[in-house]
Amino acid sequence: MRVSKADGSQVLDLQRDALIVAGVLERNIYSDMASGKQDNRPGMESCLKALRAGDTLVVWKLDRLGRSLHHLVNVVQQLTDQNIGLRVLTGQGAAIDTTTAAGKLVFGIFAALAEFERELIRERTIAGLAAARARGRNGGRKPKMTPAKLRLAQAALGERGTIVADLCEELGISSQTLYRHVSPTGELRPSGERIFKGTKR
Repeated sequence: MRVSKADGSQVLDLQRDALIVAGVLERNIYSDMASGKQDNRPGMESCLKALRAGDTLVVWKLDRLGRSLHHLVNVVQQLTDQNIGLRVLTGQGAAIDTTTAAGKLVFGIFAALAEFERELIRERTIAGLAAARARGRNGGRKPKMTPAKLRLAQAALGERGTIVADLCEELGISSQTLYRHVSPTGELRPSGERIFKGTKR
């Protein structure tokens, strides 16, 4: 069971009654008072840990279980891999009962929709990056090593007594990143030359 608010404006009575009518024992009912978008849901985690092969997870509505279609599919796939069924009592997912052939078919349609959703997001991301590149903007994370940091690194490594760990902490980079661009004696490597390409030295 789950309600989104813990301020008393939402109660679990309707869900509890429905689960009991469906044959769920009171001691096997778990609950959360948290938004479905939150990852930290102790009741849900305890419920999933308590399930064993041959059990069936019963939820009042499908949206009580997961944050999104993609998340739901992943949860149900994990249950299936452990030979645990899922039964939804009401709402849009009421036809889902993975312990039956018809229920498995319905869930298969949900899984296909989730895959379709992922492909759409992927295509939109690729198209957006291509459009940005066409306008001279590159996507992705900004490089940690900049021309200014590279100059500082060269100067510091060219001096005796430089402590590499302190230098990396000051520049906000790892030693692997440092040595990918500069040698231990302060000489530029090919990757460091590329950073300077197009900049005034």
